[in-house]
Amino acid sequence: MKSDIEIAQEAVLKPIDEVASVLGIDSDELEFYGKYKAKLSDELWERVKDNRDGKLVLVTAINPTPAGEGKTTTTVGLGQALGKMGKKSVIALREPSLGPCFGIKGGAAGGGRAQVVPMEDLNLHFTGDFHAITSANNLLAAMLDNHIMQGNRLGIDPGQIVWKRCVDMNDRVLRNIVVGLGRKADGVVREDHFIITVASEIMAILCLADNMEDLKKRLGRVIVAYTYDGKPVTAGELDAVGAMAALLKDAIKPNIIQTLENTPAIVHGGPFANIAHGCNSVRATKTALKLADYVITEAGFGADLGAEKFMDIKCRMANLKPDAVVLVATVRALKYNGGVPKTELGEENLSALKKGIVNLEKHIENVAKYKVPCVVTLNRFITDTDAELEYVRKFCEERGCEFALSEVWEHGGEGGIALANKVISTLENKKSEYTPLYPDDMPLDKKIETVAKEIYGADAVTFDAAAKASLDKLTELGFGNMPVCMAKNQYSLSDDPKKLGRPSGFTVNIREVYVSAGAGFVVAITGTVMTMPGLPLHPAAERIDVNEEGKITGLF
Repeated sequence: MKSDIEIAQEAVLKPIDEVASVLGIDSDELEFYGKYKAKLSDELWERVKDNRDGKLVLVTAINPTPAGEGKTTTTVGLGQALGKMGKKSVIALREPSLGPCFGIKGGAAGGGRAQVVPMEDLNLHFTGDFHAITSANNLLAAMLDNHIMQGNRLGIDPGQIVWKRCVDMNDRVLRNIVVGLGRKADGVVREDHFIITVASEIMAILCLADNMEDLKKRLGRVIVAYTYDGKPVTAGELDAVGAMAALLKDAIKPNIIQTLENTPAIVHGGPFANIAHGCNSVRATKTALKLADYVITEAGFGADLGAEKFMDIKCRMANLKPDAVVLVATVRALKYNGGVPKTELGEENLSALKKGIVNLEKHIENVAKYKVPCVVTLNRFITDTDAELEYVRKFCEERGCEFALSEVWEHGGEGGIALANKVISTLENKKSEYTPLYPDDMPLDKKIETVAKEIYGADAVTFDAAAKASLDKLTELGFGNMPVCMAKNQYSLSDDPKKLGRPSGFTVNIREVYVSAGAGFVVAITGTVMTMPGLPLHPAAERIDVNEEGKITGLF
């Protein structure tokens, strides 16, 4: 079969206003970025905001493995399948980050016959949202350092600056740097740090804000540093809010593109799920719900990260109520969790499948904790045997889950009809009673312990001394009622990426805690999670090129 980019480049795209019209959107309610991309205007929201909401379906997955799971591919394929069945559906996705695009993944727009297009645009600059977020983040950093140099009226302690610069690239050498070297006019010398743009609080704020007014309020609450006597200093006190909001005035508007089968796709925002909250924007999701009968969205990485944060952060804050969850797995990934090397995953191995399926089992149990009905789907590979597929089907049905095979990678929407039918049946016959995992008034340390024990399966949680002190201080400052955003590796349910399957008897260690006051959550960092990734030995960037006609190659 052809590569993803070859398939995408051969697609016959419709003008974006024609695609949008399927959802009842008029051309004058779009802000065009060429023929095939547009932003949804504020006027559109004002017109549809009182419409009845459609059904909200979250697509999540088991813990990712080198064998691949296909969560975005399934999301896109399910949306295409519903379109083929004559249902009014829309897909709501995150925007890809340049960091992993040039690092390992090489692109994140689905795969095979289930992709969103234009693929190259989406994976590279798209409509400039991430650049705007990067600029707003770094404007605040520049104003902070300038304030200190120009007399430090607020009494900021340079040793207690918590705001970091960002760049949308995997660049490990920027993790820890020294700024202000040179002459006196070059600023105050201090240690500084970079994070990747998708981990910036500005990204989280953009994805959680309802409108410009809400955006500005959230920006104003951002804590950038503490004074010598321990008081927080905010972006509002630095008079940075107006300029930051001006940089974000277009970025806050959701983007609309299409799939290979011309199904509408609203793609907006892109926080990572291992170091941020992992969901597309609230504005995109709420708009989609007003425009379609079925909204298919996703959350990053496995259900222990993306789905947990979707349920406990996004839905809690935005008053969203998911109607069903689709949990994606592959036979290959389950066998990998059972100890089979990547080179041997094509061979039938029921004993390894039985050993590794405990990872899927834990995710099924976790979804049930939120009282949302679950459909399990297997992305089918040609090496999967009938015995392996039957084992997984029976395993899921014995646990009260609907089950369907997905063949959307090979067959597009047609390969997702069976899954779509199961989803529709679930929506019609099972009622969601969505409930967050913990209440707002639970103490922060208990919220962290609840996620670690209930979702990860940990026996206990330990806190480094600095993390414990931060928790006490944040509670004292009035942030105790916020939800927690757990920064954890994506490969394991534990904080050790090497512990596959369903580990037990482990302890989760919290090494750092800080508040994202504008976003509205407290971040707890576990293990060795990095907020600025690095490039691998042979990054995907080595294979990406463009010819004289402007045709890009090398994106997967």
